[in-house]
Amino acid sequence: IRNYDDFVNALLDAGFSMGGGNSEGIYAVVPWSWKEPPPYDTPVWWHTGDPETDPWEWRIRVVEERRDIAYAKLFFRKGGYITRRWYPYFLAARRPGGRSLMEEYLDGRVSHFARRVYEVIAEHEPIPLHEIKYLGGLSREDASRFDAALVELQAKMFVTICGQQRKVSQKGEAYGWSSTVFCTVERFFGPEILEEAAELDRDEAFEEIKRQIHRLNPGADPKKVRKFILG
Repeated sequence: IRNYDDFVNALLDAGFSMGGGNSEGIYAVVPWSWKEPPPYDTPVWWHTGDPETDPWEWRIRVVEERRDIAYAKLFFRKGGYITRRWYPYFLAARRPGGRSLMEEYLDGRVSHFARRVYEVIAEHEPIPLHEIKYLGGLSREDASRFDAALVELQAKMFVTICGQQRKVSQKGEAYGWSSTVFCTVERFFGPEILEEAAELDRDEAFEEIKRQIHRLNPGADPKKVRKFILG
């Protein structure tokens, strides 16, 4: 991997990947982090700000420029990628039958706070992080629960990252650091993604992903494989 295009092509071939330079014993297109040198000669390096060679920039660039790769906190509560081809399989494994958030909530599989955050996102999507907090009436005391809810919604594949946006002043001028923008999965990929997932058998989807993991990493630990697939 020497640039952004190499990364995208490798990711489309693999179907999914950990982000952040940490494979967690599963698989990562860019397996080294900013703390360690690459295992081969490459200009790719973290936190340089170069959109062609900085993997930190790629996570936002890929979701703003494409609609066939998703990035969110999908695996082990950490960032990762899933391509459009493989997304229905993960959805089928994590949300069998295309279950809605309300169905999962009523069955006790989604927290009350996550439901609250989801409703704000679904009503105002796409919406930056700072506006979710504002429209949701969240205080500083809610910070830890809010962060946990947002990770929960990403891992259960109800919402996903779809870009970044700076705050805008009353004069219409952008200011401050960029804030992550979120939207529902069906807005990002289209509602048909849920229909495709609903047609897949959960166990068959799980096995299909597992086979692909073993193709990428024959030595992957079974317990980690299961956690990787189910979130």
